[in-house]
Amino acid sequence: MSASLRVRAVAGTHPGLVRRINEDRYCARDTVGLWAVADGMGGHSHGDWASNAVVQALESAGVPHDFRSATQTVADAIHSANRRIWGEAQRRAQQMGSTVVALLVQDGCFAALWVGDSRAYVLRDGTLHPLTRDHSQVQEMVDRGLITPDEARNHPRGHVLARAIGVGARLAVDVVTDEVAAGDLFLLCSDGLTGMLDETMLARIMADPDRQMALDALIAAALEGGAPDNVTAILVSVQETTQLTLTPAVSAL
Repeated sequence: MSASLRVRAVAGTHPGLVRRINEDRYCARDTVGLWAVADGMGGHSHGDWASNAVVQALESAGVPHDFRSATQTVADAIHSANRRIWGEAQRRAQQMGSTVVALLVQDGCFAALWVGDSRAYVLRDGTLHPLTRDHSQVQEMVDRGLITPDEARNHPRGHVLARAIGVGARLAVDVVTDEVAAGDLFLLCSDGLTGMLDETMLARIMADPDRQMALDALIAAALEGGAPDNVTAILVSVQETTQLTLTPAVSAL
C-alpha cells in the first residue's frame, strides 16, 4: 500500500429471509490488504463447510509484501481450498462447492480474483465499474448473444454456475489488476445482493460517505426486496492520507 493512501473496510452478512443456514463467509485481513466473500453452493451438501474452507485458506495464507507475489499467494490459497473441498467431496461421495471473490490492495495496486458469480465492483469518480464477470451458464449465453443482459437478470438458470471451487480436481482462477486511486470504493458481494439490486441502485447507495451506513443500507435494500438468498457485502475504501505540516514555534518575548 502506498504511504500516501489508507484503506478502510466494513463487512456484513445476513442469512436472508428464506434460507435457514447462512452459507456465505467473508475474510477481512485489513493489515495485509486482503478481503474476500465466499458463497457456499446452494442445493449442495455442506455449502457452509465449503465456503468456510475457502475463507480458512485465505486467512491462513502468508501474504508477502510484494504485490505480484501476494497476488500469486492469494491464487494459490484458492487452489488449495479447491483441493481440500474436492477431496472431501470425494470422501463423502457428495457434491459441495463455493464461489469466491477476493480483493488484494497493496503497493498502490489492486487485484480482484474470482471463481463463480460472487462479484467485485469499484465506484470511481461516481461511476460503478464491474471488475468481475460471472462464471455462470447465463453469462455464457449473454456472451454468445443468445440473450440480452436484461433477459439474463431474471433467467430461471441464473444460479447455475459454469465454474466453482471444489467441483473438480482442476480449477481456473480469473484475475484482473490495476492501480488504485484515492477515492476508490470497492464492493465485494455474494449474488444474494446483486440478485436484488441493479448497478444503478448499488452505485446510489455506495455513494453515501458514511461507509458503515452504506453497507447497512445495501443489506437492508436486499432484505426489503425479499432476500431469498444469503446476503454478504464488503466495502473497501481507499483514501488519501492527510498530510500534516508542522511550522516552527514562535516564542513571545
